[in-house]
Amino acid sequence: MSALPGIDPSNAEPAHPPGRADPRTRRTDRWWLGPLVTVVGLGLFLIYGLIRTFMNSYYWVPEYHYLAPFFSPCLSEACVPGASHWGQWLPAMGPFLPPPVIVLPFVFGFRLTCYYYRKAYYRSFWAAPPACAVAEPHRGYTGETRFPLVMQNLHRYFFYVALLVAAVLTYDTVIAFHGADGGFGVGIGSLLMVVNVVLLWMYTASCHSCRHLIGGRINHFSKHPVRYWLWTKISALNARHMQLAWASLLSVALVDLYVLLIAAGAFPDPRLFN
Repeated sequence: MSALPGIDPSNAEPAHPPGRADPRTRRTDRWWLGPLVTVVGLGLFLIYGLIRTFMNSYYWVPEYHYLAPFFSPCLSEACVPGASHWGQWLPAMGPFLPPPVIVLPFVFGFRLTCYYYRKAYYRSFWAAPPACAVAEPHRGYTGETRFPLVMQNLHRYFFYVALLVAAVLTYDTVIAFHGADGGFGVGIGSLLMVVNVVLLWMYTASCHSCRHLIGGRINHFSKHPVRYWLWTKISALNARHMQLAWASLLSVALVDLYVLLIAAGAFPDPRLFN
């Protein structure tokens, strides 16, 4: 067999034995940068979330009705006065079980089982695989058929809880337009909460489970024009699911940090008008 034009057969790399993959990668770009950024981003959010949860303070600004997202809804008797908009259903459970542990497991469950986040932390934390055309260190593959990954199938149920949480945060945002004199007011904090809740709704609506809920099990879109219209809008959001996942994650952390600083008296909330 003649050699291909422009290729010297003597310099060609030897072929690998059948059934054995090349453990090396031929990629020359910085393929490791994406997984590294994901590890740092998600790692910082997890560290902040743990510290914030067990700090269990500086989450309510009574003057402007600012409630930190990590503590909403605050359903424990341990919640500070005014922060329990939906009542205190549960007793105080001590310093090792602060109020956020009631709701945060469901919120994190929605994020952890999200189709995008699965890809993100599978590649970054587990290197399965870290990037396209890069060998992974694992010898076997069982998919999502064993514990704990079989729990990924609960994503659709976490989605329903995420809808409730988004609705609660929307209510928190509405009452955050509270002036110092008790009337209507607008501050930087209330505007940040609006941005946060919009991003959360967009991320939740762009979820694959939401897209299936709207347009799934329909054989003829022409017979369901309203659902078809909604499905096209959800599909457009779904194409930006990754960007919305990161934007909403960042906005939650920033708003929570902002409320913390205001409640701690680090600086006053700049008011546009009271």
